[in-house]
Amino acid sequence: MQTKFIFVTGGVMSGLGKGVVSASISKLLQLSDQKVSCVKIDPYLNFDAGTMNPIAHGEVFVTEDGGECDMDIGSYERYLNKDIPKSHNITTAQIYSSVIDAERKGKYLGACVQIIPHITDEIKNRIRTIANDEQLDVLIVECGGTVGDIESLPFLEALRQIRLEDGSQNVIFVHVTLAPSLEVVGEQKTKPTQHSVQELRRIGIQPDLLCVRCTTQLLEKTRQKISMFTNVTADDVFSCHDAKSIFMIPQMLYEQGLVDVIFKKFTKVGYVNTSKNWDDWNTIVNSLQKTDDAIKIAMVGKYVTLVDSYVSVNEALKHASASIGRSVNIDWIDSETFNGNIDQLDNYDGVLVPGGFGTRGSEGIIDAATYALEKNIPYLGICFGFQLAAIAFGRKICNLENANSTEIISDIKNPIIDLLPEQKQEIDMGGSLRLGANEIKINQDSLAHKIYNSDKISKRHRHRYEFNTEYRKEFLKNGMIFSGESDNGKRMEILEIPSHKFFFGVQFHPEFNSRPGFPEQAFKSFVTASSQNSVSYTHLRAHETLRYRVCRRRL
Repeated sequence: MQTKFIFVTGGVMSGLGKGVVSASISKLLQLSDQKVSCVKIDPYLNFDAGTMNPIAHGEVFVTEDGGECDMDIGSYERYLNKDIPKSHNITTAQIYSSVIDAERKGKYLGACVQIIPHITDEIKNRIRTIANDEQLDVLIVECGGTVGDIESLPFLEALRQIRLEDGSQNVIFVHVTLAPSLEVVGEQKTKPTQHSVQELRRIGIQPDLLCVRCTTQLLEKTRQKISMFTNVTADDVFSCHDAKSIFMIPQMLYEQGLVDVIFKKFTKVGYVNTSKNWDDWNTIVNSLQKTDDAIKIAMVGKYVTLVDSYVSVNEALKHASASIGRSVNIDWIDSETFNGNIDQLDNYDGVLVPGGFGTRGSEGIIDAATYALEKNIPYLGICFGFQLAAIAFGRKICNLENANSTEIISDIKNPIIDLLPEQKQEIDMGGSLRLGANEIKINQDSLAHKIYNSDKISKRHRHRYEFNTEYRKEFLKNGMIFSGESDNGKRMEILEIPSHKFFFGVQFHPEFNSRPGFPEQAFKSFVTASSQNSVSYTHLRAHETLRYRVCRRRL
């Protein structure tokens, strides 16, 4: 079977949405009963995304097999509802490392190692291996960066070679570009697209399709002008205008005839009897459009200045709220900026603390967890949020003096959170955390068991510190149980407080398993508890808080 390739490039500027376009095309082909997957090329010199600042680059997405990947891999998983392995995120460092290692082992038989053919051959080999091993009908490859960037040139050259080798009937180039609208003149401007395509053609690639980002639908006269100056037929110029949800983009492209164009260019017969696929997908998309009756969630974290820092958490909340017929409003609160105004959390139905590292903002998160604990506000803590919730409980309920994490203060009297034993001799930062999916055993008589309805689950991890089991008995005595554990009781994975309305922490990252129409169970339980805590239930808040305090005194 000959795998077809769709290569997605971008021009003008970063952040245009190449990842969304790539994911949308893959979804359209999946809905057409094609076996499809996606690859993300990142031209930066980092080996992977693991050591990159989420405020600058967006979240680090963790795969089932322990890859620390670009957040676009998460988009692919959510659109396709399938796991994407770490091999689908290719970086410059990975390519050059493989070539240099081969050279050191003498595999090039004394040849002068060069960008062409050795680097480009390694790139092509990785792409073809994925296509062959997974027996794909179509593989979409998104080339990160912007056309003209020096870092991208070897990858673009490799993609150009694939079209030359496989033939134009097996390869489509999709170029994502921009048609800005200037309020002063009131028209869509085409020059950015013209220059971007010109740059792409200069390096030997003529795009087959253009996906043009614009605020409003691309005008016909704009489409015709773009066609004239880019050598792309008008029927192959597609409008990617603003939508209420990114999950509406597949429908937008479908209505413009994108699927028919792709099948025609690939000389394939399209599958027309896919109404069941579309019905299921449209049901999911429509459920995500609800805007009224919103649940108010305070997201207290360290990287809140960039929404993409927590994109998987944000999406998981939306999936969960849609599943109970509600919408969700998320306010991102910088844990460094509470400044004694912690009672602002009274304005929210639930508090969520996502993952993070380091000392900055940690006390603010501990304060947030303590407040949720005292006020009986639904709380979900993920990874760092799990750890700091345990510290909050240790300080407030167990009266453990100077309780903290050794990540925050290395020499502390009560190290409730401590470095994993196997990490104490580790000196490398990259790829050295506890990564990927691990099996977790769940206690039957627990909230966790009700949530997951199973004795065992498998969840993705990304951490270097964990709960110190020396404190487990003290915590249990004071009302906190650890209902999930791994490695034969060596690691605590889930904490909960039975007397609380909803106080739940997980060492793993449940957000990476959430998909539209298939919400992760902990998120669904959290938003359900928060929905019962919303404005319509405020008359119960005082009573619930009083009841909780009475229960706590009985512990």
